[in-house]
Amino acid sequence: MDQALAAANTAWILAATGLVALMVPGLALFYGGMVSVRSTLNMMMMTFGAFALVGVLWVLFGYSAVFGNSVGDAGLLGDPLEYLGLSQLLEAPSEPGLPPALFAAFQMLFAGITVALISGAVADRLKFGAWMGFTAIWLVLVYFPIAHWVFAFDSSDGSVVGGWIANTLGAVDFAGGTAVHINAGIAALALILVLGKRHNFTNPPRPHSLPLTMLGAGILFFGWLGFNGGSALAANNNASVVVLNTIAASCAGICAWLLVERVREGRSTTLGAASGLIAALVAITPACGAVSPVGAMIIGALAGAVCCVAISLKYKLGYDDALDVVGIHLVGGVLGTLLIGFLATEAAPNGVAGLFYGGGFGLLGKQTLAVVAVLAYSFIVTWLIAKGMDKATGLRVHHDIEREGLDVAVHGESAYSIEAPELGGAVVTTDADDVSAAAEALTGRAAQKVT
Repeated sequence: MDQALAAANTAWILAATGLVALMVPGLALFYGGMVSVRSTLNMMMMTFGAFALVGVLWVLFGYSAVFGNSVGDAGLLGDPLEYLGLSQLLEAPSEPGLPPALFAAFQMLFAGITVALISGAVADRLKFGAWMGFTAIWLVLVYFPIAHWVFAFDSSDGSVVGGWIANTLGAVDFAGGTAVHINAGIAALALILVLGKRHNFTNPPRPHSLPLTMLGAGILFFGWLGFNGGSALAANNNASVVVLNTIAASCAGICAWLLVERVREGRSTTLGAASGLIAALVAITPACGAVSPVGAMIIGALAGAVCCVAISLKYKLGYDDALDVVGIHLVGGVLGTLLIGFLATEAAPNGVAGLFYGGGFGLLGKQTLAVVAVLAYSFIVTWLIAKGMDKATGLRVHHDIEREGLDVAVHGESAYSIEAPELGGAVVTTDADDVSAAAEALTGRAAQKVT
């Protein structure tokens, strides 16, 4: 690789890393707008808190556990001591190429987003300290091993052995459908089964700010172009195809979700548009390098339609997935990963053929085995972590805090306040219904002053 090409690749991955970093505040806004105003800050803090803790553990030993030489050549976990502290990544590569430190930073953000996704399922009822403890344990026991299975490839000279899904099995997952979305979705299900339902599960609070949610969805879409496109690890045609497929799937996902909403409920909603966008992005993540643009639209449309129906299952089956992490990330991730087995084309960057392109059932079998392995391991270990923590320290906040909202009780802050000192003081509120009441009160004060 010549110096100019290496510089171009480095510049693109630097930009992609910045795009993925935007997904952290994007997710905080997306989730924060969907919860009660009394728990908005807590929801956002769960995203930022998890991201910060991931960064610390990633530098200490996480990167090594994911991308280090596989312990015993088993393909199950990288050597956590090989890159301890990442001091080995400070030097530039001897040959022109992508700086290892940049790759480590890029993948650190993947880990942070994965854990933060889980938080949406447990909104309004989980202790913040318990969440941070769960984050640390889950990273070590669940994310690091699975990320090694999926993201760590054998070196060309055979000196480094990677994960079994990427190498021995040979399943296709371009940017993390298994390690990120299926992993987070099934972990969310295990956690909420231990945690239990909210007190108002059958009548949950309305999203307090759909504009915040729409803004968050837009930022996530922007960041996802770096998430998927950056996974090509080069500024080349592969990255361009991936970005095109990502956008195509997103558009189809929004349209499909809104259509299903219209048929089922007689209206199309802004929350539906945002959800359809995210569902499509989840599903295209593993497939963005394996399908054509038409294939990407099929995946996006199916994800939008299927996930729209799937989110209603929580009321029938009785699991309290507060912000539909299971219905979107688990279902969308499984759907996108399996559809590779049908829609993959050799003309796409991954260069493999699915069933509809003459590839037979081989690829579909590999995709299915990868999905089942991640589902089983993540669910079992996450359930054991959650059950152990619940027995040891308890996971839920007190029922009074749950009813009143977590922001003031846990963080000592309120998301919004209405202040009007010129009208004789301030009205401070932490409830969406109180906002209207406060506005009416201020209007009344103003009228009294005029009269």
